[in-house]
Amino acid sequence: MNTAAALPLLSGEDVAANDGVPLPQPSTVRVLTINTHKGLAPWNRRFMLGELRDAVRTSAADIVFLQEVSGADSRRGAGEAAGPHYEFLADTLWPQFAYGRNAVYPHGHHGNALLSRFPIISERNHDISLPGPEPRGLLHCVLELPQWGRLHAICVHLGLREAHRLRQLRLLSELAQQIPADEPLVVAGDFNDWRGRADAALGAPGLQSAFARTGVSPPRTFPARWPLLPLDRIYVRGLQVQSACVLSALPWPHLSDHLPLLAEVKP
Repeated sequence: MNTAAALPLLSGEDVAANDGVPLPQPSTVRVLTINTHKGLAPWNRRFMLGELRDAVRTSAADIVFLQEVSGADSRRGAGEAAGPHYEFLADTLWPQFAYGRNAVYPHGHHGNALLSRFPIISERNHDISLPGPEPRGLLHCVLELPQWGRLHAICVHLGLREAHRLRQLRLLSELAQQIPADEPLVVAGDFNDWRGRADAALGAPGLQSAFARTGVSPPRTFPARWPLLPLDRIYVRGLQVQSACVLSALPWPHLSDHLPLLAEVKP
């Protein structure tokens, strides 16, 4: 893989089938992002995927960005979800989903996923891994929304090392700049950006923090029970932000090592 090359846009070969589920006619769209920690509670003490699914359902999100979500794990014990975690979380509320595999190991793999109430007409996973033990990716989906038209969504999980993050942010910026300026874009996920470099790095493609649009700094999301670092972000382009918040009340601090972010946007 050549991570220095420009990331390609989606093509007709990436088109996914629409399952024909009737869709609402929204004036606003609710976006949720959370690092699922492979379905484990903080400190890996309990498997929490069932409780996490219940909590995500209560958010009334239309589009859910998931990071570190399991696609396969042969070690799962009794009572744990069978099959991919993103399918389990999608349940019947999000009839469309896409998965980008990032990390592969002997007993399975995990990556980013997107759940959507709206048709996902294209999807592509971009491997932005750099030498080292941290496979990372950008999952780029194009959704078709009633009355809106196309919406681009990029689910992000960046590296722990600052040098890696800066190079990955450049790749993300290049990808965003290739997306037509008249088509709205949401970028969300776990940026691991505790130094606050992402805002400036994503300025060239016109991305702005959903929280900055509402006049506040990115909220602290990690560790979930005593949040100290603002690792998770939602960025938008071509959209108005109606509201943005961190979900810090119970049960969220017990469901993962990250707190989720929720934003409501409209054209």
